[in-house]
Amino acid sequence: MIPIGNIIVLAVFAGAIITSVVTVQQGTIAITTIFGKFRRVLRPGLNFKIPFIERVFKKISVQNRSAELGFQAVTIDQANVNFTAMLLYSVINSDEETIKNVAFKFVDERNFMQALVRSVEGSVRAFVATKKQAEVLILRREIVEAVKDQLDKTLEEWGYHLIDLQLNDITFDEEVMRSMAKVVASNNLKSAAENEGQALLITRTKAAEAEGNFIKISAQAEKDAAQLKGQGIALFRQEVARGMAGAAREMEEANLDSSLILFSMWTEAVKNFAQEGKGNVIFLDGSTDGMQKTMKDMMALNQINNQKK
Repeated sequence: MIPIGNIIVLAVFAGAIITSVVTVQQGTIAITTIFGKFRRVLRPGLNFKIPFIERVFKKISVQNRSAELGFQAVTIDQANVNFTAMLLYSVINSDEETIKNVAFKFVDERNFMQALVRSVEGSVRAFVATKKQAEVLILRREIVEAVKDQLDKTLEEWGYHLIDLQLNDITFDEEVMRSMAKVVASNNLKSAAENEGQALLITRTKAAEAEGNFIKISAQAEKDAAQLKGQGIALFRQEVARGMAGAAREMEEANLDSSLILFSMWTEAVKNFAQEGKGNVIFLDGSTDGMQKTMKDMMALNQINNQKK
């Protein structure tokens, strides 16, 4: 039978061995204290500590951690903006001073998370308060950079590093969303009206240019036609004059009365009236007196032309 004293000694020895062995998981750092005072940092793997008096105070993960946030901010023009964000952070490094800050700056993890979330929300609200609602939607990266600039130093004092802040959703109150939709719709209608007006202006301008060109071409054609017609009439008159002059000279040489030429012109004119009249009614004085009067008039005109020459 084993004496009770030996059993007690063996139990104490076994307990000392058991309590002196500490296993730290990969990606984790352990903090030990003696009588409440920081003792040392235990790295991942198998570690030994002083039995009974040295204890593990806290195990700290050095892996990346994330948290989802949901909060509201107000723009400079008093519009409520709702943010849904994902916060990615981690311990800066596994140095002893960093681990001490992480372990002893806050009472527990809940208090740290509360401070972290409120700091991020405060930084976003401070940035948004200087912007108008129309600007917020296009300033995601600027908001993230502003938050990181403000929080990096503070988080470093706590032993943490803000890796990323992703603003997954940015929305406004329902009333603001409706008004923004109306603004977008009205802007679209305005753009459509402007485009339609420009298209109509271009169409009318082109039509006016085409009409102007048509009028210009038509006028030029009429001018050319009138000029050619005038030239034709002038040539016709010149040929008639040459013919009459030649006939008059021949009749003078033959000692014939020049009134025969006038009579021939009169009969040719009557003949042409009948052939080219196309059914129109032409009144001519066919009496003897009328013919004599016409002949006298034509002879008088002929005498005037001869005097001018």
